[in-house]
Amino acid sequence: MENQAKKTNEFKPYIPAEKITKEVTVTSVVMGILLAIIFGAANAYLGLRVGMTISASIPAAVISMGVIRFIMRRDSILENNMVQTIGSAGESLAAGAIFTMPVLYLWAKEGVTDTPSLILITSVSMIGGILGVLFMIPLRNALIVKEHGVLPYPEGTACADVLLAGEEGSTAASSVFKGLGLSAVVKFIVDGLGLIKSVVTVPFKFLYTELSCEVYPALVGVGYICGPKIASYMFAGGLIGWFLLIPLIVAFGGDTIMYPGSETIASIYESSGASGIWSTYIRYIGAGAVATGGIISLIKSLPMIVSTFSDSIKSLKSKEKFEETRTNRNLSIKTILIGILICIIAIWALPFIPVGLIGAILVVVFGFFFATVSSRMVGLVGSSNNPVSGMAIATLLITTLILRATGDTGSHGMVGAICIGSIVCVVACMAGDISQDLKTGYIVGATPKKQQIGEIVGAVVAALAIGGVLLLLDKAWGFGTAELPAPQAGLMKMIVEGVMGGNLPWILVFIGVVIALILEVLKVPVLPVAIGLYLPLELSATIMIGGLLRFVVNRKNKTEASDADKGVLFSSGLIAGEGLVGIVLAILAVLGVDLTLGVDTKIYGSLALLIIMIITVYKVSVNAAPKAKAKAESDVKEDK
Repeated sequence: MENQAKKTNEFKPYIPAEKITKEVTVTSVVMGILLAIIFGAANAYLGLRVGMTISASIPAAVISMGVIRFIMRRDSILENNMVQTIGSAGESLAAGAIFTMPVLYLWAKEGVTDTPSLILITSVSMIGGILGVLFMIPLRNALIVKEHGVLPYPEGTACADVLLAGEEGSTAASSVFKGLGLSAVVKFIVDGLGLIKSVVTVPFKFLYTELSCEVYPALVGVGYICGPKIASYMFAGGLIGWFLLIPLIVAFGGDTIMYPGSETIASIYESSGASGIWSTYIRYIGAGAVATGGIISLIKSLPMIVSTFSDSIKSLKSKEKFEETRTNRNLSIKTILIGILICIIAIWALPFIPVGLIGAILVVVFGFFFATVSSRMVGLVGSSNNPVSGMAIATLLITTLILRATGDTGSHGMVGAICIGSIVCVVACMAGDISQDLKTGYIVGATPKKQQIGEIVGAVVAALAIGGVLLLLDKAWGFGTAELPAPQAGLMKMIVEGVMGGNLPWILVFIGVVIALILEVLKVPVLPVAIGLYLPLELSATIMIGGLLRFVVNRKNKTEASDADKGVLFSSGLIAGEGLVGIVLAILAVLGVDLTLGVDTKIYGSLALLIIMIITVYKVSVNAAPKAKAKAESDVKEDK
């Protein structure tokens, strides 16, 4: 321990503790807030579409550098760091909220509950965001300072490298803006003006199925960021559903009426085609596979979770003193405890959060445990491998069982379970995010206290925005539809209904469980395959195109692209651009504004657009990848 402490004391950040530079300014706070809203909304839209989100830290950092350093001509790495700290909070809070909160809208459509109020969604998200930050702060010295060089925190280190590269004159911000602009224009042409069909479909009538592919650039960007392995696993899941299960169901189902369908399988296929079979049956099989994948992930992580929690608590109890310098100044324990107490009282006392005292206690127990686990696990394996879905599943299972045992059943208990699960899910996501941000700050020499306040500001702003975004998207297209499948929310809904005694198609769910177990035996990653099985094939097919592009680019450049590569940043812009225009189009849809021009370019326009997008991403990536300056030891590998 003494040697480790000695190593820690020898570490010198880029900006020394004794040097005071601009950090919290009007520019950094306003820009951070704007990016928190932008990336929060864009990730909410993306997550509800494809079941995954992207990290906002590096895109926010490069955008900040582009504005502050190259437009405003100011040289302040700590301002840029503050921007990414506030901005990334929006993405993390959105990721936690979309896992669970859409369930309330799905129940409202089924008549189980009333439509959730804006204040409920905002309050639950805000409380989860604030608690996630507050629960993690006492762990900073133990995890970030004492274990520097032991816990790599890959995303946080990579973001620090990007900020340091900006000090050397990197102009990567233009890649994000170019991707954002291009994707926004394409999204508006396809969905706003209706000039080009969004899906290319090739029927395979002899197999009772079809192969579809969407033309949206954001999906190509998702595939490029995920890389070929993850993209191929998702596509394999789609092929299992559409080229194995659907043909089997139609071929052998025939005149059978199988729950949850209300007419024969042949009638469903005749009226709605393969997509009708998918929406009626395959999604439940996918939900069973996703649930099993999450549980398997949690079980496999249990030894690390237990040791992580134990090590974190031991470190927290350490008597080792840290010098109170600018770079080691945190929010006081008194402030943290007061903040936590206010949140707990709010959970218990606010009438529109139906959880009561038992629920408040469960939030504290699960919230602190998973915040501690999440904070350390992202340091070991990165945010992408943090089993948040497994944590949410475990929380919902135990919480729903406890509420049912105490007599809190029916719709009230179901809504209460989702609210508790939502808060804990946001807590885990936010704790992981602030851990990465504090690691970045530790390397560049930021003031932790200011970062912690910035993270809370980002969480509050994102919470105020996320309620409106969910309400808007639900009114425009609805959750659980082809436009917004909301895979995680569908899974959480199934779990709560199952525990509370709901009538579920358990045979279909069990088939999904068996598929997941077979994949695990074959040592194939379960979750990406299960998500591909749950989502429409046209999503995973386009994501596969992006993954193949990443593979070709890596081979062409004879190197592994890092998260600081311009191709990855361009793809981040593609995702953000589509998400933002998607929100704008949702507003227009709710207002009844129709901009479609009624021009039909048939399949040719769609194919031409897809080819143009592929060539564009390839050109940007191939030309830029050799110039990437990210260091090999801090690269975030694509397979995460």
